[in-house]
Parts: sequence; C-alpha cells; structure tokens
Amino acid sequence: MTTTTIPETLAWPKMPLSVYREVAAHLRQVAGIEVELLPQTAQQFDYTLSQVGGLRINGDKVVAAEDKARVVEILNYYGDRFGDWQLL
Repeated sequence: MTTTTIPETLAWPKMPLSVYREVAAHLRQVAGIEVELLPQTAQQFDYTLSQVGGLRINGDKVVAAEDKARVVEILNYYGDRFGDWQLL
C-alpha cells in the first residue's frame, strides 16, 4: 500500500463559516484525518471576509494513498463551487 503524509493549511477568504464547517465535517470522515478551523487574523473587520482564517488538515503520521485521494476529492468538490483554495 502506498502512503503519504498530509500537512496542509488552506484558505478561501470569502467562504462562509457554515461551509468551512461542512468541509471540516466531510474531511473528518476520512480515516486518520484531523481538521482544525483557524481563527480570522485580519486587522480590520470586513463583511466580505470569512469568519474563519483557514483550515488546517493533518494526517495521523501516515495516511494511505486512497485516503489522501479522498481528501483531494473533497477539497476539489468545494473548490469547484467556491473557487480555488489558497495555501497558507
């Protein structure tokens, strides 16, 4: 079985809080994946920005290739609907 690690911090600046929570819930269904919502760090309040600063995805040490593919599939699904993710 091929394995790989998954340490990624991603953001989509205008994604609503509810969608971030939905993405996190879907990612947490993948074996070995932990997800953390990051706080917003903007210096000025802006109604057009998300209430979340980003999403940190961590794999439990080593994640199977099939599980990493599922993570990519989930991120692509939301990326297609809300725009490209940005690496932080």
